[in-house]
Amino acid sequence: MLRPPVESGNYTSYKFATKIADMDMRHSVGRTGICWDNAMAESFFGALKNEWIYHMTFTTRAEARQAIVYYIEGFYNRRRLHSGLGYKTPLEVHAEYLNRQLAA
Repeated sequence: MLRPPVESGNYTSYKFATKIADMDMRHSVGRTGICWDNAMAESFFGALKNEWIYHMTFTTRAEARQAIVYYIEGFYNRRRLHSGLGYKTPLEVHAEYLNRQLAA
């Protein structure tokens, strides 16, 4: 079964663009063949493979899935420092965001 493209009408509509602008977010729909459009995802999967997957052996898919969930939830979001976030963890940055929202 074919899946609809990411750039479907839902993501390019005026209503959607207005909603994300109201949420103080930036709308980005990339162009085909432009590697920088997917740089964040490429960076994440590169880190996942180089820091975790390539150093482990899995006997089942369930074991691999569990290890990947741990990497994301137990390490990447909670303990791994990110240079793009001012050497903070995503969890710290998210907490700061929530505190600013409560203070506003």
